[in-house]
Amino acid sequence: MGALAALALAGILIGSLLRSPQGLAGIPPGSQIPPFAAPLATGTLAGDVNVATRPHEGQAGNRPACAVRGTQILNVCQLYERSPLVLALFVDAGSCPDVLRDMQALAPAFPRVRFAAVAIKGGSAGVRGLVAAEGLSFPVGIDRDGILVGLYRLSTCPQVSFVYPGGTVQSAALLSRPPISMLRARVAALLAASRGRGWRPSA
Repeated sequence: MGALAALALAGILIGSLLRSPQGLAGIPPGSQIPPFAAPLATGTLAGDVNVATRPHEGQAGNRPACAVRGTQILNVCQLYERSPLVLALFVDAGSCPDVLRDMQALAPAFPRVRFAAVAIKGGSAGVRGLVAAEGLSFPVGIDRDGILVGLYRLSTCPQVSFVYPGGTVQSAALLSRPPISMLRARVAALLAASRGRGWRPSA
């Protein structure tokens, strides 16, 4: 029954993504990636994702998202401050999280690149179990109310974004799980393009 429930949930959530307005394909290259701060799946914090861009922004957050930091928080601004970033948004059911396994396999080969992921409408216990089962070394956050679906123009699962140091999107997002060779090539291209823009890793 548990497996059937998980499959049903996957169908509902993925269906809702696919019913998003046509033409959504991630943040366009050259645009600034939207800021957010999400609870880490491995932590004890609970709450909605902060997406505020200024103080006292109501439901978006009382503090700007980039300023909300801590050991139990995945802050996208903190991740891209000094490094290129590969960010996956995924649904915690079905085959969608498989891309995380590929990211984990590539991470040791790209120590200067930050990897991170956020589970859309994920439950903390399920996502925590996924992190443990896959041995993920990169941060995984939880977006329990799905606010990043609209903010990140999410229409498929998974969606993988490639971000320059400083937060500018480098190239078009991947809108499905690619062969790992393609993902490796995209990460290498992000790293090379970041260096081409004058970025140098911190000592």
